[in-house]
Amino acid sequence: MKESYSQGYVFMAASLDGFVAREDNSLDWLMKYGVDENDNSFEEFTENIDALVMGSGTYKTVIGFDQWPYKMHTYVMSRTLTQDDVPGELQNKVTIKNLDPNELMKFLYENDLKKIYVDGGKLVQSFISKGLVSEITLTQIPILIGKGKRLFGELEKDIDLELITSKPMKFGFIQNHYRIVNS
Repeated sequence: MKESYSQGYVFMAASLDGFVAREDNSLDWLMKYGVDENDNSFEEFTENIDALVMGSGTYKTVIGFDQWPYKMHTYVMSRTLTQDDVPGELQNKVTIKNLDPNELMKFLYENDLKKIYVDGGKLVQSFISKGLVSEITLTQIPILIGKGKRLFGELEKDIDLELITSKPMKFGFIQNHYRIVNS
């Protein structure tokens, strides 16, 4: 990873067969489990995060939630959305950027935003392939959904991971935290 770029961190859930959403972006398979009141791993993860970057598909899904779930500022990467597409109540929380991953991470670094939460299947794939992700926290959900949007796509080369921690969770979830060794 280049020194003049922010570092990306991934925190996602995936079905055991590797999907992060159904083909229509639905998360019904994940939401059916409810909340683990003893799990604060997301809060711990976001404590030291400076900003969130997501793709437009993830943004369109999250904007449909009852309330905006993120405390940190969110940058949405999109070639088609503009700042006018962001609802008024989110104008100070969401910024639309039409930059490629390297340009965006350089922009964030130059604005003193160093630790970036990267969210969204295709976006995560793009950032990983460009060497812009340093750690991945992946919660495996014990369900096979058969088809949908994959977390990891095709790669040009192997990417070695080092396991930092692994913990069993409620509902049979397993959360693994990895450091990317090479990219």
